[in-house]
Amino acid sequence: MAQREPNPMVLADLIRIRAEENPDLDVLTFEHLSLDGGATPDEVRTYADCAENGNRLAAALLARGMERGERFALMMRNHPEFVETMIAASITGCVFVPIDPRTRGDKLAFMLRNAGCRGVVCADYCLGEALAARDAVDGLEWILALETGEGESAMPLADATAVDSLGEALAKPASTVDVRLEGILDPLQIIYTSGTTGDPKGVVFPNMRFGAFALVGHLAGYRVGEERPYTGLSLTHGNAQAVTLAPSLNMGLRGVFSRRFTKSRLWDVCRAHGCTAFSLLGGMATAIYSEREKPDDADNPVRFVMSAGMPRAIWESFERRFDVQILEWYGAVEGGLAVKPIGQGPVGSFGKPVGGLEMKVLDENDVECPPGVVGEICSRPADGTRASVEYHENPEASARKTHGGWLRSGDMGHSDADGWFFFDYRKGGGIRHNGDFVNVGFVEKALAELPSVSDVFVYGVKAASGAPGEKDVVAAIVPSDRGAFDAAEVFAACRRDLEANFVPSYLQVVDEIPKTASEKPQERFLLEAFDPLGSDVYTEAR
Repeated sequence: MAQREPNPMVLADLIRIRAEENPDLDVLTFEHLSLDGGATPDEVRTYADCAENGNRLAAALLARGMERGERFALMMRNHPEFVETMIAASITGCVFVPIDPRTRGDKLAFMLRNAGCRGVVCADYCLGEALAARDAVDGLEWILALETGEGESAMPLADATAVDSLGEALAKPASTVDVRLEGILDPLQIIYTSGTTGDPKGVVFPNMRFGAFALVGHLAGYRVGEERPYTGLSLTHGNAQAVTLAPSLNMGLRGVFSRRFTKSRLWDVCRAHGCTAFSLLGGMATAIYSEREKPDDADNPVRFVMSAGMPRAIWESFERRFDVQILEWYGAVEGGLAVKPIGQGPVGSFGKPVGGLEMKVLDENDVECPPGVVGEICSRPADGTRASVEYHENPEASARKTHGGWLRSGDMGHSDADGWFFFDYRKGGGIRHNGDFVNVGFVEKALAELPSVSDVFVYGVKAASGAPGEKDVVAAIVPSDRGAFDAAEVFAACRRDLEANFVPSYLQVVDEIPKTASEKPQERFLLEAFDPLGSDVYTEAR
């Protein structure tokens, strides 16, 4: 086979090219101010570090017999080792499956089984879940764990059986591993959807897709040599990869990452590191805005915010208070991209489709809706060719998603007379909470297994935050013994067994779940009875 020419659209090639051009640039900083007040030094990676550590982890994958195209899970918060493992996957031609480290139980087992993962790279704070999954999932052969000591759930590797240390793999010298890709269309990762209406579906991302994420930096107007983007969003999410990681690596922007989003430390982090832009999703903007006003709110280096879901009600006030500008954009893990440049278009719009893409609002008959009329937001290549998406081993779902040649977003929205697009709500009434689409099946299962719950149905109500398209989660519960029902106990169980965004905002105690003759719950009757201040509705604070 002829030797493949290096291509900067391939992550492995990009890192090796940049390591030769500018080895000492501190391209990635994983800050600790928001983690422990700055008591621990930040973790900094140069291009040379990324290249060397990615190569060492590539050697570790090869040592475990990983072949081209084989999959492994990657479960950890925003650590530098997350990025280095991504690079190792690209070098070896393997496919990583990023999974939120809060994922557990049946949902985790489903993803690992569906993707056919042979191994797991994880942090010690989710090692217990990885070990449980290894017992439940056939074919899961190996675990590489990063020792962090972060959090009460961190498990010492000495307490685990047949688990290898990621740190030890990174400490070993390794010969240069040849990049095993055949081309830019070879898969790099499988990102799972939230599974709003059923089991999560794995979207297959070719190496080229990650390379194309760098274009987001150019669309945003990131200025090489001046910009320093920041995110606290998880690298397991497409937003953090597209808006912060890929542009930083491609353009040398010296990106800054937190382990997780912390609204109380956001501005301190930006000031400490001179961050000029950061990324927001959904209700995050309201959470930041709800913080008590401070005299120095506008005293920060941030030039603009890359927002996906800025509530119209606080948009202009947010800009004034923090002396920033909002760059709104829209996209989904499957595709579709629109941008509202700073200072253009009406407040509340997510913009217009980017070049090379056609976007329309279509009714149920695929007829374009007139301005102001809500329909499904759909997109396809501007030349009229069919949209395409690949769900891992699910051709039926892939075909449904692109029925008629359009990428069906599942989002309902409208346009105005000037062609600006607006998001209204999720098709079918799905629950998007804090930027994640909630799989009610996992919530209902966790609640139904509690002895105190006789029946349960989960639905959404308009978010108290006011974020567009967001909902708060309501669990309507029929108690086994109403007189002995303990809401605090139920919330504690939810915190233990569910991802944070899946935990109900409200528990609505009812005598029965209204159902049709076919036993389908009737949400409208629960909505009519729902009163957030009612005596039968509980929150964690009340």
